[in-house]
Amino acid sequence: MSGPGTATRPLRVAVFGVGAVGGVFGARLAQAGHDVWFIARGATRDALARNGLRLDSIDGDLHLTTVQVTDDPSQVGPVDVVLVGVKATQVSGIATAMRTLLGDATVVIPLQNGVEASSRLAEALGPDHVLEGLCRVIAEQAGPGHIRHAAVTPILEFGARAGATPPAAVSAMIGVVADAMRAAGIQALTPADMATALWEKFLFIEPMGVVGAATRKPYGTVRSVPETRALTDQAIDEVIAVGRAVGVAWPADAKEQIWKRYDSLPPNEFTSMARDLIAERPSEFDAQTAAVVRLARQRGVATPVHDVLHAVLLPSVVATN
Repeated sequence: MSGPGTATRPLRVAVFGVGAVGGVFGARLAQAGHDVWFIARGATRDALARNGLRLDSIDGDLHLTTVQVTDDPSQVGPVDVVLVGVKATQVSGIATAMRTLLGDATVVIPLQNGVEASSRLAEALGPDHVLEGLCRVIAEQAGPGHIRHAAVTPILEFGARAGATPPAAVSAMIGVVADAMRAAGIQALTPADMATALWEKFLFIEPMGVVGAATRKPYGTVRSVPETRALTDQAIDEVIAVGRAVGVAWPADAKEQIWKRYDSLPPNEFTSMARDLIAERPSEFDAQTAAVVRLARQRGVATPVHDVLHAVLLPSVVATN
């Protein structure tokens, strides 16, 4: 492992979960020469071992014909950084298996959609190594070991969790990891206020995510039909209200900025939740829409749109989990 605060290359990286997001980040780091281990199981593990990792990307296609892959984290040993790429619903279940990956200065960065993943990781691993993290990329798993990256050059934002002060060795690694990401073609940001950054992303993914999942329609359709555009607008208002109730200081133009981003999305692409439910795969419904309803009820915030869409989608979610 590299020492804390140094720029020694390569970093040792464990990508825990090689779906769309883990595949994109892990592929670019491996391409840049870092010592990347992919932790996967089942068909994904077998495909990676047999055929390597294939990335079809707007930033340039890549085929890593040979990758380091295992379903046993203890075979890897301590690493500099753990990128947690599993679905949000799987975080609690795999957290304890990460312990063998932790060294004195290891940083653990969750990449899940939602606002609860880092808390669940910290509960299982302790607070010292777990950072807050979020990523922005539009990608999907075309098949085991095959990722399609359709839009948005990958962005990773990470830093200390709200109310937490990592040990000096862990804090020093934040800049080292950010530099490694940038050198690999990933936009790395380290905001001072990760709580607000996390909720700003949540405001982007969840309202369009739940309406897109309920309609099973792509971005272009959802935003161009007046009724579904209005429904999405109301869902945005509800997430802003819930965020405010938990202490988020929203920028004055938060809603305006979300609509600018929604209107720039590829018209024929689907939200990740919609893709998962259409394909009858487990989704991040619990970490997104159910989290809005759960947090709203805890704080007495009215969310009528989310209440209805939660009820509409729940039978499909139960059938795929």
